[in-house]
Amino acid sequence: MGKYIVKRLLLSVVILFFVCFVIYVLMRCLPTSYVEAMAMQLSQQPGSKSYGEWLDQLNAQYHLDVGIIPGYFMQLGEMIRGNFGDSWKFTQPVVNVFKNCIGASFVMGAVSLVLQLIIAIPLGVVAATKQYSRADYAISTFALMGISLPTFFFASLVKLVFAVRLGWFDLVGLIGRNYYQLDRMGQILDMAHHLVLPVLVLTVISVGSLMRYTRTNMLEVLSADYIRTARAKGLSERKVIYHHAFRNTLIPLVTIVGGSLPGLFSGALITETLFAIPGIGYISYQAMTGGDIPFSMFYLTFMAILTLAGNLIADILYAVVDPRVRIA
Repeated sequence: MGKYIVKRLLLSVVILFFVCFVIYVLMRCLPTSYVEAMAMQLSQQPGSKSYGEWLDQLNAQYHLDVGIIPGYFMQLGEMIRGNFGDSWKFTQPVVNVFKNCIGASFVMGAVSLVLQLIIAIPLGVVAATKQYSRADYAISTFALMGISLPTFFFASLVKLVFAVRLGWFDLVGLIGRNYYQLDRMGQILDMAHHLVLPVLVLTVISVGSLMRYTRTNMLEVLSADYIRTARAKGLSERKVIYHHAFRNTLIPLVTIVGGSLPGLFSGALITETLFAIPGIGYISYQAMTGGDIPFSMFYLTFMAILTLAGNLIADILYAVVDPRVRIA
């Protein structure tokens, strides 16, 4: 297992090298010169340098005054040293912008993922073991509703019911009006209170697909020959389902869990926008539409690293769930 992990890590480094190169080339080949626009904006400030001086400085700072290949290696060296430059849109270091907005998105994504697993997997197993029963129809209906509901519609509906009609939650925002007058614990609870509705939206719109996936895989496993053999040996139905069938159902689910790692940090653009949550999804969207090349490159590279890490974690979990993988 140790040799396998080392091999996968080395392969991931090679893949990341080429992914970063593709990202850099795409940024260099954008049809609009955001560098010129940024230089023009900076030159219009009182007492600022001329447009030409700003243009030369920005091109040299981000290695845009040389060819793509040498420019990429120069930029790669800066990234390895942890220097990602300053955000053009937010006028502060890229890493600082990332630190300020990643917390809310991570909490939303992590809590939503845990709730999805707690809700979807047991309900999917129940729907499979009681196929064509009332419970199966009810669970399938709930799953299809979650899959079919558009995020913006369900989020607006939730805000109308719980924020406008019932008044239990604030309509938008991450903190309340009295946030800075509270102690530390009160501030944490206030932020948690404002994240209830966004987490509810993320959970409901995502739980349906995982539930259906669990049900489908469970039905496939329950029809296997070794399940019939286990029942013929006189094992209890509970042991057949949760000891033999469910463990094999986990194998494809591991792929979903491993692939969920980037989603914990990528943010939820629509949900964050509708609830005015300053998360990484909304901030990265603003940066990309505003031509913030330094932040966009950092964000895309970070997502590439998370994707590779998620695939590695999924492969390791395969060996944990399936003994045949460990033997191989």
